[in-house]
Amino acid sequence: MQESKVLSQTLAVAFEQAPWPETLIQPARDGLSQYVRELRQYSSLIYLLLWRDIKLRYQQTLIGATWAILQPLFTMIIFNVLFGRLVKVPTGGQPYPVFALSALVPWTYFVHALTLSTKCLLQHHDLLTKVYFPRLILPLVAVLEAAVDFLIAFVLLLLMMLCYGVAPNWHLLMLPPLVLLLVITALGAGLWLAALNLKYRDVMNALPFMTQLLLFMTPVAYPSSLIPEAWRTVYALNPLAGVMEGFRWALLENAEVSGFSLAISILAGVALLVSGFFFFRSQEDYFADEV
Repeated sequence: MQESKVLSQTLAVAFEQAPWPETLIQPARDGLSQYVRELRQYSSLIYLLLWRDIKLRYQQTLIGATWAILQPLFTMIIFNVLFGRLVKVPTGGQPYPVFALSALVPWTYFVHALTLSTKCLLQHHDLLTKVYFPRLILPLVAVLEAAVDFLIAFVLLLLMMLCYGVAPNWHLLMLPPLVLLLVITALGAGLWLAALNLKYRDVMNALPFMTQLLLFMTPVAYPSSLIPEAWRTVYALNPLAGVMEGFRWALLENAEVSGFSLAISILAGVALLVSGFFFFRSQEDYFADEV
């Protein structure tokens, strides 16, 4: 009995003093290519998180995916009363409901993607503090989740065009690049806000006000042709101005898009994505502490 006790004490001391190796898990630091490879390796996690978030969103809801239609639809009705009937903004001969909805659908996607990506790190705090995976997956999943609602709302837009007899032309072929530009802009802005929201929780509280303010600075309820010529260069600095004009140009006849405004949107979208990516990566080491 005594020998067994001495043996156990000896093993305990040896276990404490043994030079056991330590494993440090940290983000990829060898450049962008390795980080992209990591994202590909975790592609199954992206699918699982996306599928889970979509199911949770519509679980135990009364009307399910119809919520994706109601927001742009009701906003379009309000805009139609205010801007279509009272103010009577010019629409290039198009029915105002279709004119407004052609920009409301991408606008609603942008706001939804921004909201989901801003709060994604806080919502998944349990994952951040327990396991390692590329943190970029969380805002990426948020942007993809919002794209599901975008597709549903886009069906509403097509039905509205059909009801009003509005037929698209060859410009419709340019819609996929414009959708990609919209997603890039939303992801870039979302990366900035997601990282900042961990440091300053006021970001989430200020987001509704910021998006509401941005709505009136973006050609959603009105065409950009109403902006005075002297202010159009400044107005084009809004990265969403060219995107909304591009969507109308791709979907509606007689709609115009400024090449300068669209170029600014492309440059701003790429700049937001690149700068947001590097800022997000620079903050990754502190996410678990700040959450």
